[in-house]
Amino acid sequence: MLSYQHIYHAGNPADVHKHAALAAMLDYMTRKDKPLSYIETHGGRGLYRLDAPEALKTGEAAAGIGALADALAGTPYRAVLDEIRAVHGGSAYPGSPLIAAHFLRPGDAGHVAELHPQEHAALVAALRGTGLKVHRQDGFEMAQSLCPPTPRRGLMLIDPSYEVKAEYARIPREIAKLHAKWNVGVIALWYPILTSGAHAPMLRDLEMQGLPGALCHEIAFPPVRDGHRMVGSGMFVVNAPWGLADALDRVARLFND
Repeated sequence: MLSYQHIYHAGNPADVHKHAALAAMLDYMTRKDKPLSYIETHGGRGLYRLDAPEALKTGEAAAGIGALADALAGTPYRAVLDEIRAVHGGSAYPGSPLIAAHFLRPGDAGHVAELHPQEHAALVAALRGTGLKVHRQDGFEMAQSLCPPTPRRGLMLIDPSYEVKAEYARIPREIAKLHAKWNVGVIALWYPILTSGAHAPMLRDLEMQGLPGALCHEIAFPPVRDGHRMVGSGMFVVNAPWGLADALDRVARLFND
């Protein structure tokens, strides 16, 4: 959806959930001295400023990273946040491509897709010098063309806007095809939990596939602003790395304190 820009939502509670999961997985996977591939289907602009007019208009970050940054001390996610803010200032917020860039090593491969022309240009600038390759194409098409990737060991993050409602039906089919091509890959899907329950049929379809090492983790939170329909965040991970469930449970407890 070329109208979607994540700057309005950057750093909100769902971002904390998603980015804490991504950092935990990459932190674990890069401890082993074996190269890996990172693939991301919907990259956004990579680097956000929470003092930008768009972010201030919604104020969503206040209930997310604004409220939880201190409690995340000692986590891989907080380490990335501190590194990015040391370079770009205290209002900077790393999107998932920059989080991945923090962990990827020489010999690892990285591919990120983004269709929106302005977001793509910003993403290219944000990732310059990191070694991640930016593709301006449909993220699912990129992912299918790359799988199985080289190196074969690796992680894929699927994080669409869900503004196109057909994505809910498309995603289980895409993940089934990706897993058939790349049965050792960690495939991580983020999805919003809305008052409409739009995610529920998608999740049932995924669970019926019997995918190996499947982990489903959800958190609930109040709407971040009047009229907002998101009341939670979900992660569905195929071939979930060791320790991910515990790491996400620790994040979930922050929302209940």
